Amino acid sequence: MGENIAFSNVERKSKLQKAAKTTYDLVVIGGGITGAGIALDASSRGMKVLLLEKGDFASGTSSKSTKLIHGGLRYLKQFDFWLVKEVGSERAIVHKLAPHLVLPEKMLLPLIEGGSYGKWLTSIGLKVYDILAQVSGDDKRQMLEKKEAMKLEPLLPKKILNGAGYYAEYRTDDARLTLENLKTSLQFGAEIFNYSKVTDFIYEDENVAGVKFTDEVFGDEYHVSSKYVINAAGPWVDELRSVNQSKKGKRLHLTKGVHLVFPKEKLPVKQSVYFDIPDGRMMFAIPRGKVTYIGTTDTNYNSDKDHVTTELADAIYLISAVNNMFPDIELELDDIVSSWAGLRPLIHEEGKSASELSRKDEIFTSDTGLVSIAGGKLTGYRKMAERTVNRIAKKMEEDHDIELKHCTTDKIPLCGNDFKKFKHVKKYIATVQDQLQSDGFAKYDAWYLVTTYGKQTESILELYTNIKGDKPKERLIRAEAQFTIAHEMALNPLDFFIRRTGRLYFDIESVRKYKASVFEEFQKAYNYSTEEMEVFSAELDAQLKEHSDFSLERDQNL
Repeated sequence: MGENIAFSNVERKSKLQKAAKTTYDLVVIGGGITGAGIALDASSRGMKVLLLEKGDFASGTSSKSTKLIHGGLRYLKQFDFWLVKEVGSERAIVHKLAPHLVLPEKMLLPLIEGGSYGKWLTSIGLKVYDILAQVSGDDKRQMLEKKEAMKLEPLLPKKILNGAGYYAEYRTDDARLTLENLKTSLQFGAEIFNYSKVTDFIYEDENVAGVKFTDEVFGDEYHVSSKYVINAAGPWVDELRSVNQSKKGKRLHLTKGVHLVFPKEKLPVKQSVYFDIPDGRMMFAIPRGKVTYIGTTDTNYNSDKDHVTTELADAIYLISAVNNMFPDIELELDDIVSSWAGLRPLIHEEGKSASELSRKDEIFTSDTGLVSIAGGKLTGYRKMAERTVNRIAKKMEEDHDIELKHCTTDKIPLCGNDFKKFKHVKKYIATVQDQLQSDGFAKYDAWYLVTTYGKQTESILELYTNIKGDKPKERLIRAEAQFTIAHEMALNPLDFFIRRTGRLYFDIESVRKYKASVFEEFQKAYNYSTEEMEVFSAELDAQLKEHSDFSLERDQNL
């Protein structure tokens, strides 16, 4: 299964020096879900792959989505049947690749008077959706009468409710999905580095033949040779096209999506709800562990791509929408426990508003041979990777007479997956719960471990038993930190709290509570100085404030 392959920033310098002396078939720029999918696809076909990410893995768009592997019901309204068919059928595949990480989630679509979806059209739409997405068995859509819908979700607006559509989707953790794709590609010999910023390209006979990059940790510069280079840098794709002097024709159009997190008791929906907003858009309310999160906005974005924030206006817009749909709910700004804001790197189309832009991906090849991919959805990452690697495979055959295998990523289980079906995941959660019960852990803790790490939970529990002293919860989070340092390339506590565990979003109190213990583990592993630890501490405190404090002063200080 490969979950215990060493994947660490310890001895980083010597690993980078070794990589710089190697010639690769392919360099992938970008460690989000698209780059991760490409690294796995290319390496599993036999290519020698190097992936470079300028920040931490999934630190751009791929940790800030709605965290759904969903079929995009709204694309039916835009008559985008091809997109619905592709992402719809991908859901079941991605669930099979990582059933512990891509979890079945029933979705309720309330039909209200004057809403976006009428009964007849919804019934037909969901039926078409089922056919296009090849949905079978219990997952097939049901149309519910008002009484049945109210029973499933008592918070719905009784006065204006006409019934509901009920259909199947999947929920995930986008950053974890990215990471497990990267770790799985290690089994096929891929080499992967975070905090490695590509600054320029190397050319031979006017063709791209490698990259120059800076190690953001030690400041060293490296040159690395490669037959081909793929630019999968998400919102930064156009910057690299500019460096390559190939930003011609189509360009990116960035839109911002915001999500807010509330304690479950403040928004106790029983399952995910996809509902109307008065301005004609739709949004989600999704229960997850101890919290419920809501989203998303869709607004044009032209500011700092490295620092995307939730503004007061975003928060007010989302809260008003929830209070409008659920008459018994009265959310306030003070109820927000966390939030996140991310960018969608869409393809610009003249005259279209942010929410009308297509979510289709596009591949551009420059005159110098740089292949760039942009657009697309989290759900379609595997097919996007396949299409991009197919381009490279064709070039390999033309240029070097090397024939690569076809894509097989639909059959490669992701790291941590040793489960045949979702019921085995549930069984394993119960087993872990039994193991931890005597130490005072709750069902949530077992659920969290398994839906974060899958079978890799065993490695964490092994580390846990070897840690002496401390209270059980403190020992467990130390074990998690040790695991992510040794096997998940976590370089600093922010990598751990935000992207390896999602705690900043979904369990923010645990970040405040166990900050000191986790900091100790990172200091021990990397021998950080007191000054370096103080910088990390200030950064984490700033993140905590930015994600959870929605006072007026906070908005003025941003």
